[in-house]
Amino acid sequence: MSTPRAAVPRRGARRALNDPRQYDDLAAQWWEPRGGFAMLHWLAVARAALVPPAGREGAVLVDLGCGAGLLAPHLAGRGYHHVGVDLTASALTQAAAHGVTVVRGDVTAVPLRDGCADVVAAGEILEHVTDLPATVREACRLLRPGGLLVIDTIAATALARVVAVGLAERIPGGPPPGIHDPALLVDRAALVRECARHGVDVTLRGIRPSVSDLVNWVAGRRSTVRMVSAPSTAVLFQAVGRRR
Repeated sequence: MSTPRAAVPRRGARRALNDPRQYDDLAAQWWEPRGGFAMLHWLAVARAALVPPAGREGAVLVDLGCGAGLLAPHLAGRGYHHVGVDLTASALTQAAAHGVTVVRGDVTAVPLRDGCADVVAAGEILEHVTDLPATVREACRLLRPGGLLVIDTIAATALARVVAVGLAERIPGGPPPGIHDPALLVDRAALVRECARHGVDVTLRGIRPSVSDLVNWVAGRRSTVRMVSAPSTAVLFQAVGRRR
């Protein structure tokens, strides 16, 4: 991700909003099913569900902002060489241990060649970058013609600021406090426009955690929470499209 915007930490945050050093602080929690990144595990399942089996031998999936490689278990048997790009060395070490070929780099200037990917996944990363157009440009640049772009992120709406940041960062399973800067949430129209400018026409779909699953997860009766369709893209949403 790119350099965070300077901001005053909210109460309970150890660092400035969106400070990537938080991922080092929380490195031990990446693979804890009830740790600070629990929802990222749930979202990884929903993201992987949008990725079809590889259509050719040697197919490559580039995972932008891969973190500790949470997508990897859900791609097993799909036929992809999984390449993960991230800035956080402690996360990349864990991703490599889960079979990901890791590349340390900024998602606004990815050190990979044009058209190298059959699939580019950008999960829960766009709401952390300070240069959305550059990140979208890179995601689209990496795709070969016909390649699939899969995104999930948080919308730039008042509702999302309340639900996905203000509330979610204070409940079990939600993201760690201070991990998001509300000023960086994603303008949906801008995302669609930037993708189209680089040859990818995306459709948007709202998603949310299953309420019953979440209640049972908090009570210790479930090990995970399903992400289900939401009637609106105003909070969490997925964007999917193919490069022309």
